[in-house]
Amino acid sequence: MATAYIGLGSNIGDRKKNIEDAINLIEITPDIKIIKKSSLYITEPIGYVGQDCFLNSVIEVITKLSPDELLHRCQAIEDKMGRVRTMFWGPRIIDLDILLFGDEIVEDDKLIIPHPLMHNRRFVLIPLVEIAPDIMHPKLNKTASELLHQLKDGHKVEKYERK
Repeated sequence: MATAYIGLGSNIGDRKKNIEDAINLIEITPDIKIIKKSSLYITEPIGYVGQDCFLNSVIEVITKLSPDELLHRCQAIEDKMGRVRTMFWGPRIIDLDILLFGDEIVEDDKLIIPHPLMHNRRFVLIPLVEIAPDIMHPKLNKTASELLHQLKDGHKVEKYERK
């Protein structure tokens, strides 16, 4: 069994429901068990800024799947929820990113683990630190807390408080 961390994001439609639906689909996926869920966070868009703010979250899972198999399951959930990839960093109903997979390092044309931008993204690190502050980044040899503390970006991230 491996422990993995998955980032979730949505900025189309009912963002909260989209994330809840994705979590529910992950929960019923064979060979994946959710251990922890972070709070939801409102995040300004990065890259293409002419879009609505995102809701983001991170979950911790344990799985028997390989990193590639986990990627395929995440992409199947995105497809089932109606994600259409039309624009890089554009609006999306749901986005599921494998952030970490144990202490594995994967670099191929389909998948890069640890997520190559996670250490630069406050909207990933804040929810990750909430549920796993001491998790180590296997390439940078720093904890999630250390990565967040040294982050200098100014992208606004705030806790989502609405019901």
